[in-house]
Amino acid sequence: MIWVETIINGVLYGGLYGLLGVGLALIVGVMRVVNLSHGEFIVLSAFIGVSLIGVVPWLHPLALLLPVAAIAFVLGFGLQAVLINRVVTRPDPFAAILLTFGVAVVVRNLMVEVYGADPRHLQAGQLAQASAGIGGLHIGVLPLLILALSVALFTALQLLLTRTRFGRIVRATADHRDVVRLMGVNPGRVYNLVMGLSLALASVAGMLLAIRASFTPYSGVERLLIAFEVVVLGGLGTFWGAMLGGITLGVAELVGLRLDPNAGPLYAHLLFLVGVLLRPSGLFRVRA
Repeated sequence: MIWVETIINGVLYGGLYGLLGVGLALIVGVMRVVNLSHGEFIVLSAFIGVSLIGVVPWLHPLALLLPVAAIAFVLGFGLQAVLINRVVTRPDPFAAILLTFGVAVVVRNLMVEVYGADPRHLQAGQLAQASAGIGGLHIGVLPLLILALSVALFTALQLLLTRTRFGRIVRATADHRDVVRLMGVNPGRVYNLVMGLSLALASVAGMLLAIRASFTPYSGVERLLIAFEVVVLGGLGTFWGAMLGGITLGVAELVGLRLDPNAGPLYAHLLFLVGVLLRPSGLFRVRA
């Protein structure tokens, strides 16, 4: 029964990992660029949540998901419009990657300057301790809510990109950037919206992870590593693959923690390495 509970909790935790990676998968799929500042913006969203709670202390962190996502969307839109669009169309694919690395360094140092280096944590109150008894198993209510929200966001993103005019434009821009320009579509504006959407999704993941684990301005590298492993393990540029990759890593980490309390993340990283060796294109290669 303990192992069943461990695997279930790994699935629940993996849903959050998948949400960490879906924004990165979106950028990779549309712009063919790995945003190395993704982790820093995940952490920045959590610090924005800390600031908003400081202004309105009675607000629950979950109530701030939408405002923080809106702020992150604006930041992503502006970042793409002002900086990344200048290099994303260059023949050298490393230009945009190096630029996002520079953005990551700047954002990290700004967070240290504004918030300091002490660990922070978003308090969810009694919700963080609540559990539900299911068939003799005790499952946390908050992880269940996080998984449900993750699935809802993945579904909404899938519908947005497959059932709407905006989604058709995004997919056409990803596949034939020069052709859509002849049809009157501005690829730069599409990229602005996609980056905004990517960071909005990342901000939701950042807030939820900040409820479950402490963070500092230096936590961005760890968040980026998780997101990158999720995207690669699931299949570059795919969304449900990212969810399945996140669940796989989550289960591996919690099983590892059960075997050795000091080596949980090691098992997840080893699984990623084995997955890349066996299936370089991703374990769950699905069309987004």
